[in-house]
Order: sequence, then structure tokens, then C-alpha cells
Amino acid sequence: MKLNTEILAKACAQARGLAIDAVHKCASGHLGVPLGDAEIGAVLFGHTLVHNPDEPRWLNRDRFVLSAGHGSMFLYTWLHLSGYALSLEDLKSFRQLHSKTPGHPEFRATPGVECTTGPLGQGVGNAVGMAMAGQMAAARFNTPEHPIFDYHVICLAGDGCMQEGLGMEAAAFAGHQGLDNLILIYDSNDVTLDAMAAKTQSENAAARFKAIGWDVQTLTDGHDLAAILKAINRAKRAKTGRPQLIIAKTIIGKGIPEVQGTSKGHGEGGAKFADAARAGLGLPAEQHFFVSDEVRAYFADHKKRLIRAGSRWKKTYEAWRTANPDKAALLDSRSAQPSAAALMEKIPVFPAEAKLATRAAGRDVLQPIAAELPLLISGSADLHGSTLNYIAADRDFDRTNRAGRNLRYGIREHAMAAINNGVAYDGLFRPSCATFLVFADYSRPSMRLAALSHLPVVYIYTHDSVGVGEDGPTHQPVETISSLRLIPGLDVIRPADPEETAAAFAAAMERTDGPTLIALTRQAVPNLNEIPPHIRRAGVLKGGYVAVQETAPLTQILLATGSELQLAIAAAKVLGAGVRVVSMPSFERFNREPAEYRDAILPPSCRKRVSIEAGVTPLWREYVGLDGKVVGIDRFGLSAPAPLAMKELGITADAVVAAANSL
Repeated sequence: MKLNTEILAKACAQARGLAIDAVHKCASGHLGVPLGDAEIGAVLFGHTLVHNPDEPRWLNRDRFVLSAGHGSMFLYTWLHLSGYALSLEDLKSFRQLHSKTPGHPEFRATPGVECTTGPLGQGVGNAVGMAMAGQMAAARFNTPEHPIFDYHVICLAGDGCMQEGLGMEAAAFAGHQGLDNLILIYDSNDVTLDAMAAKTQSENAAARFKAIGWDVQTLTDGHDLAAILKAINRAKRAKTGRPQLIIAKTIIGKGIPEVQGTSKGHGEGGAKFADAARAGLGLPAEQHFFVSDEVRAYFADHKKRLIRAGSRWKKTYEAWRTANPDKAALLDSRSAQPSAAALMEKIPVFPAEAKLATRAAGRDVLQPIAAELPLLISGSADLHGSTLNYIAADRDFDRTNRAGRNLRYGIREHAMAAINNGVAYDGLFRPSCATFLVFADYSRPSMRLAALSHLPVVYIYTHDSVGVGEDGPTHQPVETISSLRLIPGLDVIRPADPEETAAAFAAAMERTDGPTLIALTRQAVPNLNEIPPHIRRAGVLKGGYVAVQETAPLTQILLATGSELQLAIAAAKVLGAGVRVVSMPSFERFNREPAEYRDAILPPSCRKRVSIEAGVTPLWREYVGLDGKVVGIDRFGLSAPAPLAMKELGITADAVVAAANSL
């Protein structure tokens, strides 16, 4: 169909007006992207994007990601015009309490929003994850007769996204992997929030992206509708084995002469010129939030065309299901909720004499789980040999094997986590990834967004304490576990031995409403045979359980997690019959249990409590109270063999005994 430049030009003016009115009404927001990129939005949503406003999660839709999430009115405006369930009243409620138009786009809050993008660069990583998932899906499910997956991922990003390390980490990964279903539109307006971009950047973006394996087009006029369409069509048709970058030179805040092309055009500074700007755009002075009948009619007709195209795809899809029942069943399994109990049945009980690092136990546990969950993928930031999370029965995902389930992210922890979020947003595959626990700080912003967005990402982070030993304090995450426990919605599980590790993996895979981090040891730990395997496994699912039952009236409770549970058990033997040992592998899971269960494990009447963990101490006060003692490490570690480091830092059974006797 020929591009209707006349009606889309009117749509651009009215989209600008909607953004101006919304930002003016709430006196906050960002006008730069909605005004500066209106023509890009018109071409995408009014002509070339493959989507269905009535079915926002249609499997083969093009995914549009607004990485510059502060420009959210850009996305809300075009979703509204396209016919998504986003009304004019919703636009008028921009940035208001419980509205469908929050300040930055939020996954699940607004139909048509593919991912939560706030911190700059996140959307680039998310888009790379979606594109990778698209390649995986095509390899797994397409047949020569029925290519049911052929969508593109289109990401709109600005200078800030390019300056962020995350954006370039993800772009380098995409270039190396040749994700040619990915189109990145770089809104190159030469402005950042504080000043002109020349104050902080001088690189040649085109040369930089070409160097990392991208095809590059440059639009000297990013407001030319025909040129934008030509560039996008060329990018979509490209079969070069390289992702596509379109550099669009635009004018930030275009439509408000007083601020356009300056840093003042980035935020709400132009809103005070709303009336003059609306007049300059040819909008009626007396009618705010104006959309003309002809623009509405155009988008209504375009929506019908999109739905007809979707109906044609559905015929192909139904034929594919009939011809490929096994593939159809595999695709359907993406929405199944695995049972932790069922998964644990597939994991053999470890030998009683087993003594191995929980990372090694995790390796053994992952294999039967991966066999049960064929859409589970597993990646590592250049540490598969240490994190031991490689799916042994499968191969790497790369240019020659798009169906591979093992991802090699390189030394890109932040991008790895953001890309995993993209896979989770996409919803076709279940992502997991791994690195050393101390490097959680390199991936934390993406982990935080996974929790905020309730994404079922699994983090398998190893080398969890000063038990790392000789690598020293730079690699000993004494504060990391506690800091991760502070992220709302993130389950942290620190298993004590192989059996607890089996349950930790099963619990993580069962959870579908948020992310889980499993913290595993480098050093070997014994299988805690004082506790029957089924007790350990069931206890982990509840987050905390009685590991050693007192044999006389209860006088003291010892609490521990991870590799320190063995020390609490050893201390209990010295302290005598009235001592209970409680394993607390997951604070979050334990706190979700009913009060009756929590009080049965930690009776309020018993205030003599001691906890031990090879990390900082404050969070343990929730369980030991002000009257109890916390054996921990409120300092950085040191370089020494693990047993000596633990002893030097006071993480011993003797320290627990001394603390208990001091109560």
C-alpha cells in the first residue's frame, strides 16, 4: 500500500498536540521524543509495523520497544491512535495515580507496551533479547511450509541509550550474533538533558556500529515520512546476517519553536508555550486533546488491514498446528506452570556421602530440569566453566545453531540480565543466566526491573561468600546477599547442601510471578545427612524449616543459611538437647508463609536466638530480634584459603557456641 503522506502528516501534528496537552495538563513529563519523533511513529504505527491492537500479545507481531522511556507520551499517543485499549481519557490521566499512562512505560500496565523501560539503555538490551527469542522461535518451530515466526523487533533509542554502557554491551552482542531481525532507530538529535550532546560525546556512531557488525543507514532528515519508510523497509528486507541501525537526524521538541533543537526541548519546558505551539501545528484553539475525524478514520481502516493480515497468519498457524502436533505441544508448554514437586521427582537424591560445592550440585540438578523444561535457556557471562550452568544435552546458540539453549554472553553482566529480561517479556522461552554473585552489582538495574515487572528470570549466581577464599575481598560478596534481599519481588535462595540445591532450582522454575536468585558456593559442603532429604527439599520451598529438632524443652534457636548451616548444626551438638537449628535458605519465601507456620518454626516465646551467615548482619535482626546474636561479617573479606578466611573472620561453630552462651 502506498504511503499516505498527507493524512500521516496531519496525524503527526495531532500526535504532537496530544503530547503537548498531556504534559501541559500534569505539568510534568518529556516532550522531546513525542515531538521530535512524531514522523517515525506515524510511519511505524500508521503503515509498516505488523501488529494487532485487538490482540496485543499476538505471537507474530513486530515488537516495538521505546528504549527512551522518558518519552512515554510518544508511545501512548500512537497506541491510542492505532486503536489499542487506551482511551483519550487515559491520555488525559498521564502520570496520574493508577492510570494506564504512567510516567515511564510499564509492562502489563498499558496494552501494547512490550517492556518496562525507564533507565536508559534497558530497552536496547530488552530488544536484543526479544530478537534473540525470535531467532530461537523460528529455528524451533518454523517449517518450510509454515513459517509462523518471522517478526522484527524495532527499538527507538536516543543519545542517552547509546552513551550507557548497557546499550553498547547489548549492541555488541547483537552484532556478534547476527540478529538480523533487530532494527534500532537512533534518534540522533544532538541533545541530552543538560546540554547539547557535543558536550559529552564525539564518536562516529555509524562507524562504531559498523565495527561491531551492524548495517547502518543514515537519514539526514528524520522527519521525512517517505525516507523513514524506505529505510525501515530496507532494514526489514535485509538478509545480510547483521542487525540494522537507522540513524535519524531529528529536531528535539519539534513544533515548539521556543525550545526545539535545544536541551530545553527534552523535558516539560515547552509546555508553557502550549497554546502558541498548538496554533502553529494547526490545531483548534478551543479543543485540547484533538484528533480529527479523518485521522481517526485512517487509523480505523489501517487497523482493519492489520487484522485481516493477522487472520491470514492464523490460517497458516492452524495449518502448522495440524501438520506439527509435537511442535504445537512444545509451543503450548510455554504457558504451563511447572510444579516444584514434580520437578524434584526428576532429580535423584544425592548420595549420603556426597561432599561437593552447591554450584556442582546445581550443575547436576539443572540437567533433569532442562530435560523437563525444553524451553528453558541458560546463559553465562563467560563463566560456564565456573558457574557450571551449561545444559549438557544441548549446544550453544550462535549464528549456525539458532536452536541452541546455551548462551555465551561474554563479559557483559548488565547486558546479559537486560537481554534475559527481553526474553522473558517476549514470553516464548524461560531465561536463566549466571555469573559470580559479587557481579550481581553489575547486573542489578536489570534485576531490579525484572522484579518490578514480575518476570520469571532465574539467576544462578555462584561463589557466594568469603568461601571464595584466595580470590580475596574484591570477589567475596559479603554485602551482596543482603542487598539483593532488599529488592522487592526478588526471591533469594541460598541452599546449604546438594538436597537444598535441588529444591532451590525446582522452586525457582516453579515461580512464574517474579525472578529468583540462587546463590551457590564455590567450596565443597557436606550433604547434611542429619536431616532426611525430603525434609530438606520441602523446607526450602517454604523458605525456612526445622533442620535439627530439639530433644528437650526448647531453650535456644540457631538459624543459618547456605554453607554456614553445617556450622550451626555442629554448634547445636555442643550446646545440648534444648537447641533447635533452623535452616533459612530464603527469607522471602519464609515471609510469605502463614504466621502459624512461621511461629511454629520460630516460636515467639523463645527469644534466645543466634544466626550465622558469612555476610553482613543487619537483616538477620528480623529473626533474632534485639535480644539475639548475629554471627556475621561486617567488613570486607581477605585473601586466604577458604577455611582460613572463614576462621579469621569468625565464621565458625565455636563462634556460634560462644554467642549462644553469652545470651
